[in-house]
Amino acid sequence: MKQVVQNYKSGELALLDVPVPGCKPGGVLVRSAYSLISTGTELMKVSEAGMSMVGKARSRPDQVAKVMQSVATNGVPATYRKVMGKLDSYTPLGYSLCGVVEQVGAGIDEVKVGDLVACAGNEHALHAELNWVPKNLYAPVPDGLAPRHAAFGTVGSIALQGVRQGEPQLGEVALVIGLGLIGQLVVQLLAASGVRVVGADPDPVRCELAERLGAAACGDPASAAVEAAVAELTGGHGVDQVYLAAGGGSNQPVELAAKLSRDRGRVIDIGKCRLDLPWNAYYEKELDVRFSRSYGPGRYDPAYELEGRDYPIGYVRWTERRNLACFLGLVARGSVDVEPLISHIADFDDAVETYQRLKDGDLKAVAVLFRYPDDDTAEAEAPAVAVPAVSVQPSRVRSARTPVRLAFVGAGNYATSMLLPHLAQRDGVELSTVVTTTALSGANAQRKFGFAQATTDLDAVLGDKSIDAVFVVTRHSSHAELTRKALLAGKTVFVEKPLALTEGELAGVLAAVEESGNDRLQVGFNRRFAPLLQEARQRFGTRTGPAHLRYLVNAGRLQHGSWYLQQGTEGSRFAGEGGHFIDTASWLLDADPVSVYAVATNGNEDLQVVLRYPDGSTATISYVTTGPSAFPKETLDLVADGKALRLDDFVRASVYGRKRWVSSRLPKARDKGQNAELAAFVKAVRTGGPMPVPLESLVATTAATLAVQTGLAGGAPVTLARTP
Repeated sequence: MKQVVQNYKSGELALLDVPVPGCKPGGVLVRSAYSLISTGTELMKVSEAGMSMVGKARSRPDQVAKVMQSVATNGVPATYRKVMGKLDSYTPLGYSLCGVVEQVGAGIDEVKVGDLVACAGNEHALHAELNWVPKNLYAPVPDGLAPRHAAFGTVGSIALQGVRQGEPQLGEVALVIGLGLIGQLVVQLLAASGVRVVGADPDPVRCELAERLGAAACGDPASAAVEAAVAELTGGHGVDQVYLAAGGGSNQPVELAAKLSRDRGRVIDIGKCRLDLPWNAYYEKELDVRFSRSYGPGRYDPAYELEGRDYPIGYVRWTERRNLACFLGLVARGSVDVEPLISHIADFDDAVETYQRLKDGDLKAVAVLFRYPDDDTAEAEAPAVAVPAVSVQPSRVRSARTPVRLAFVGAGNYATSMLLPHLAQRDGVELSTVVTTTALSGANAQRKFGFAQATTDLDAVLGDKSIDAVFVVTRHSSHAELTRKALLAGKTVFVEKPLALTEGELAGVLAAVEESGNDRLQVGFNRRFAPLLQEARQRFGTRTGPAHLRYLVNAGRLQHGSWYLQQGTEGSRFAGEGGHFIDTASWLLDADPVSVYAVATNGNEDLQVVLRYPDGSTATISYVTTGPSAFPKETLDLVADGKALRLDDFVRASVYGRKRWVSSRLPKARDKGQNAELAAFVKAVRTGGPMPVPLESLVATTAATLAVQTGLAGGAPVTLARTP
């Protein structure tokens, strides 16, 4: 597909061929019909790209401050390479469009393929033929509203949020400084609210347009006309509100606002203009200065924009999405007219030429639209692995007796070294039955850990109503089937990783959950329960921005003859234990991954796995078998919000932030969380409370682990597509 991009270093604009975005869960894939050029924000960005390096620095002092900090931290050469690398990259343009839903992601049910939607966001409503747009950044277009008018949805929401910040009331008088695209919309919205409006702009054509669209009077801010109109409409008291919708480096709008406001008036900044407030003027009138944050509440909140978490309407009446829908309704009902604002409609193929004409001043416009060609050709879809949605009406949990009676299916090395020693010493637990395929291994487990009985008859154990929970600790290829049988028998199940080796096996487990109503399942992802990692996560605290996580697993070589090497029946080594590391990453990032990319070397034994998360966070898992045995097995680093967390092989942890915390070195063997995990599982069985890890998370981790093999086979990123 084609997309408009710009190189910020050279200023080059291009219509680039790029891959089609995947349709991720929680959003829709939209084929653009019309997209809107913001002749203010976008042209400012285009103009900055054409400046010299000194000019760029002067226009973005905030970025210069970051560069200086980087110099202090990393030195001049490294900072120079970093800055040049970032500048010499293509960046997208656009943030307001209307298009047709081409594909619906999992979790979306209010729109369907073929519906017309208006879309917002400078990362999602780009000048591109196709865009993936998350749930809270699109809204259905009302019946009868033309697509070219619906393409104004985002800029309309910006104007609408600005007006809401001004809290206009019937009969008030407002001054709008700057009659570009946003200013023209603010004029109409205020007029529709019963407010009389005075406009100020040096362009007489824009002044005339604003008067046609509802302003009482407009004029050049440098002339006496604006001041005279304000005096006449307010009886000399001054306007109730001033909306700063102008850009540029002049401080005139801020000074004019103070001059023409009434005592205790409201000044609302919508545009990006200079804000050197004249202290005496603002102090003497006790002016209320307010800022309008783009499209409305939810903007810049990843949980809202990317994860689709809405704000309760009782607490936040107007969010980004509700503003978008409201503006579309106003246009559909004729309360706002955007047709007079359309100065030019260009074919999308002429995008570069159109931008150049706007930049050079050959095309003078309030609003310019790109019109996209109809295209019914289907491009190849990115590979995907299904993440089945959990749909179950849980049956009533049977209150277990005390002690909790447990059965083990399997008594191999892991069960006898990492699980049973903890359970055998735990009060309130009775080891009832151990099931093995050979009589002697069962007898050994019975003697060593005190099982009441040993057997090779699995059906007898599943039919024993006195047994509360079943542990599945067998070879990987049997996990899914044994788990399925135990769930259907009504048992609470603890299954060692992996839960499943194929998508079909995973679907079978969930079918058993749905059939039985029994969702009492835990997979042995123990690392999230490790006390050292728990404390480090608590000390790291909450985060607001995307995180970057690196997990190095020095797995080492397997001994000759290990059943882990039987990939034909037991799956790959990573399929068997990779879920541990994916679960740990997802727990630390508090989300489930949306895509997986994997590359392999050394005969697919050494892997690099990159996970992407809804808020833009990434986790890279380096799983290697060729490292030295003396090197720690697991090291983890997490960086976000100016903080860093480091875990050294579950022996020591540290957190770097405003203060540094370093744990004392563990005096005993590494605690990877098995004991705490078992305590949480036994408690859930005994009390009937929630399972330690939500079933949805177990499914997502399993699907992500399976996606690694899919990605290796296809050589491309794999979308984790949530499906019913």
